[in-house]
Amino acid sequence: MACPLHYSPCMVDPIFQSPNYQLASKLLDVSVLRQEAIASNIANSETPGYRRIDVAPDFATELRSRINAGDMTAATRLEARLTEDSNARSMRPDGNSVQIDSELLQMNRNMVEHDFLSEVISRNIKQLRLAITGRAG
Repeated sequence: MACPLHYSPCMVDPIFQSPNYQLASKLLDVSVLRQEAIASNIANSETPGYRRIDVAPDFATELRSRINAGDMTAATRLEARLTEDSNARSMRPDGNSVQIDSELLQMNRNMVEHDFLSEVISRNIKQLRLAITGRAG
């Protein structure tokens, strides 16, 4: 398909449609969603009866399945959602299932993942800049 001369998204499609870019973008969205869950968990760590939330565990399984099937379009359309963590057990008499130490560890892990994925996205954009301007910086 020929690209119109006045606007040519086709020139940047190879970068933004690459499987690595799309997967990194999807996982970056999930990282942001997980950070929201962690923030909510920490904010409610003293709320009686509050149940810990996280990204639904079936998201990773479904994403892996779609990628292994070679269907990146279906993989990028997959939406993560937050659910109550059924593995979290309440150790407190008020029924709250948040353990603040665990949340802080999850937050640090999520931050490392977010930084890595941001770097992957940034490298793709730098490649585009290099292609357009001929300069890396």
